[in-house]
Amino acid sequence: MLSLPVAARAQVGVQIQVALPAAPPMVVVQPGVQVVENQDEEVFFTNGWYWVRRDEVWYRASRPHAAFVYVAPRRVPVALVGMEPGRYRHFHHDRGEHRGSHKEHDRGHGHGHHDRHHD
Repeated sequence: MLSLPVAARAQVGVQIQVALPAAPPMVVVQPGVQVVENQDEEVFFTNGWYWVRRDEVWYRASRPHAAFVYVAPRRVPVALVGMEPGRYRHFHHDRGEHRGSHKEHDRGHGHGHHDRHHD
């Protein structure tokens, strides 16, 4: 087994907590990548892992309530690295809106002419 430098070993053990429901609602945002709907921070699901980026650092967890652990940049899926930070924050499937920036639409949250027909 290879010996890692002290700094690398320290980063491997970094864990964060992310407040997610037990069964978070997810929306497909590109093939093989989902985002948890209406979260304050973007939480993605791909390759069997939940992923979150904080300050350009990526973390992953195997389950919604598990601790998210640091992931070396070379191990982050390419599809996630290419995501524009903040693009899917507060994403709503029913309206296709992002970042909670459309306040005039938020008042109707899923009612009236903002509804989409789902077959």
